[in-house]
Amino acid sequence: MTLQDEKKIPSPVDRRASPWIAFRHSAFTVVWLATVVANVGTWMYNAASGWLMTSLNPDPLTVSLVQVASSLPMFLFAFPAGALADTVDKRRFLIGSEIVLTAVAATSAVLVWRDLISPSILLLFTFLLGVGAAFSAPAWQSIVPQLVPKQDLAAAVASNGVGISRAIGPALGGVVIGGLGIAAPFWINALSNFAVIGALLWWRPPVSQGSRLPPERLAGALVIGFRHARYNPNLRATLARAVSFFFFASAYWALLPLVARNQIAGGPELYGILLGAIGVGAVIGAFTLPSLKAAFGPDRLVAVGTLGTALSLILLGMTHHSLFGLAACVVAGISWIAVLATLNVSVQVSLPDWVRGRGLAMFVTVFFGAMTAGSAFWGQLASALGLPAAHFIAAAGAVVGIAMTWRWKLQSGDGVDLAPSMHWPAPVLAIDADADRGPVLVTVEYQINPEKRDAFLAAIRDLGEQRRRDGAYAWDVFEDAAETGRFLEKFMAASWLEHLRQHERVTNADRVIQDTIREFGAATEPKVTHFIAARLQST
Repeated sequence: MTLQDEKKIPSPVDRRASPWIAFRHSAFTVVWLATVVANVGTWMYNAASGWLMTSLNPDPLTVSLVQVASSLPMFLFAFPAGALADTVDKRRFLIGSEIVLTAVAATSAVLVWRDLISPSILLLFTFLLGVGAAFSAPAWQSIVPQLVPKQDLAAAVASNGVGISRAIGPALGGVVIGGLGIAAPFWINALSNFAVIGALLWWRPPVSQGSRLPPERLAGALVIGFRHARYNPNLRATLARAVSFFFFASAYWALLPLVARNQIAGGPELYGILLGAIGVGAVIGAFTLPSLKAAFGPDRLVAVGTLGTALSLILLGMTHHSLFGLAACVVAGISWIAVLATLNVSVQVSLPDWVRGRGLAMFVTVFFGAMTAGSAFWGQLASALGLPAAHFIAAAGAVVGIAMTWRWKLQSGDGVDLAPSMHWPAPVLAIDADADRGPVLVTVEYQINPEKRDAFLAAIRDLGEQRRRDGAYAWDVFEDAAETGRFLEKFMAASWLEHLRQHERVTNADRVIQDTIREFGAATEPKVTHFIAARLQST
C-alpha cells in the first residue's frame, strides 16, 4: 500500500446534487432564510454606499475605496476571528456579533438620514460594518457542517452561494433610493439583521462531546492555525488559486458604479440592476453547478469561471449600453459562483473540525486581501488610464493567472477521512506534568529493514508534515551512525497540554500513514518517549 492509498469516505462533492437537497434539514432552512433577508439588506447598503460616494466624490480612486473599506477588515481580522470561532461557542459569538452590527448599521442610517455624511464618514462606517462581518464570517462558514450531514455539505455550500440576496438586494436598493431616498437602504440594512438574530436564538446546535481538554488560548490558537495552514498542502493550493482569481475579479466590483454612471450614463436604478444581474447570474450558476462540476472537474471549472470573468471584464470595458452591461454582469455572476463555490468546497474538505474556523478564516483573509489590494489597484489604474484600460488589463491578468497557478490542484483532500482516530494511547507519567509545563519533546525510535531505508525516509517526511499540521513546532528524523536501520524521530510541542491536543487531532487518514511507516520496520514496535523541560523543585 502506498501513501496515496489513504482511507476514503463518501465524498460530499461526488454527488451531482441540487442545492435544494440541503433544505431537507429544518435548521439549515431557517438559518438560510434568515441570512438571505439580512444579506438583502447588506447588498442594498453596498449599492447605496457605492452610489452615494459617486455623488459625494466621483473620483475613480475614491469610489473604489468603498470596496476597499468593505474588504480590508476581512483581510485584517478574519484570521483572529477564525481562531475565536474555534475556541468559543459559535452560536453565542454570532448572536453578539449581529447585535453589534445592527447598532453600527443603525448609526450610519441616522447620519445619512440627517445629511451628516461625508466621504470619510461613509468609508469609516463601511469599514466598521466590514469589521463586524469579518469577525462573524468564519463562524458562519464553520457552522454549516452542524446544519447538515456531511453528505449534503456540498449542496449546502452551493445553496449559501446561490446569490438570491445578491440578485434582489442591489436592484431593490436602486428602486428604494429612487422612491424613498438615499437613507432608506441604510435603515433596511439595520433592520434586516434582526432576522439572523432571531434564527440564531431559535437554533440549537447538535450536542457534541467535543474535547475533554480546556479550550485553546487565542494567541496559541493563532500560531497553531498559521502552522496548520503552512503544512496543509491542499489548503495552500486552494489559497494560491484564490489569490489569482479574486485580485483580477475585484476590478468589476470596484469600478461598476463608475461604469453605470459614466460609461452608460445611468442612475442609481441602473447601478442596482447591474448588481442584481450579477446576482441573477450567480443563481443560474448555482443551479447548473452540479452538472458543470461533473463535466469539468474542480480545476477546469475554476479555469472556465476565470475565462468567463475575463470575458465580462472585456464587455464592461467596452460597453456604453445598458444591455451589454447587463449581459456582462450575468456572465460575471455565473463565473463568480462557479469559482467561489468550488474554492469554498476545496477548503472545507481539506480541514479537520478542530481547525475548521481558522482554515476558513485563512481563506476569507486571502479572499478579501486580494479583493482589497485589487480594488485599490484597479481604482488607481482607472484614474491614470481610464475605465476601459483598467478592465482590459484585469481581463488579461486573469487569463495569465490560470497558467501561473495551474500546478496547484483543488479538492485534493476530497474523500480523505479527517475524523479523529483517537488511537494514540494516553502517556504514562512518573512526574507531575502541569498543563502549561513545557516545551515537550517526543521521540519515536524505529528499527527499519535496511533495504527499505529510502522508502521509509520518504514516508516519514509525510508524517513530519502531519506532526506540524497538528501543532508541533519542530520536527526531524535522525539515523544512528553506529547501528544500521535505527532511526529516531523527534518533534516538539509548546506545552504538555498542547501535546495532549495532538492526541485528539490525529485523523484516520494520518493513522493510515503511521501504519504504513510501521510496515517498513522489523518485528519491534516503535518506542515512544516523552520528555518535559526540567524544572528545579521549589523549596
